Amino acid sequence: MSENINGVEVAELLEFKNNCAQHPEKADRNPALVAHWEGGSRSRVEFKGMTIHLGGDGEFNPMQMFLATLAACDVDLIAMHASFLGLKIESLSVEAAGHFNVRSYLGLDDAPGSGYDGISYTVRISVPDAKPDQIAYLRERCERSSPVGDSMSHAIPLTLEFAAKP
Repeated sequence: MSENINGVEVAELLEFKNNCAQHPEKADRNPALVAHWEGGSRSRVEFKGMTIHLGGDGEFNPMQMFLATLAACDVDLIAMHASFLGLKIESLSVEAAGHFNVRSYLGLDDAPGSGYDGISYTVRISVPDAKPDQIAYLRERCERSSPVGDSMSHAIPLTLEFAAKP
């Protein structure tokens, strides 16, 4: 049975990590999901039998969820790497904030782009037994290994297909 640290099955994840090191193609991911309009600004997003709603009353809007993906990804990343180091996390949170302007989204002329023009985030962690070099390592993992952070930090080619029925 694997040791569980911070909710992470360490031996199983290390086995997967080693398998990916030997067979890099095992680390490839190609998710595809579908968002369905439900009326107003509400969407139902489906992925492999899972469903989440975005927009509408009482739900995260897509731009808030964009920030949430960064925060949640880094929580996951830090918990995993702290577990690899044998560190038990007492508390961990990631606060993400950003600025964007909705004029282009509204279709107004001479508007700036509608995406975030800057994002900042703060990691707050309490790991009583961590040494300074271990904390530095966890920070480095956020800077170098976060799939969402990496995706946000460079331009990703987007291909749009627009199929309209009369």
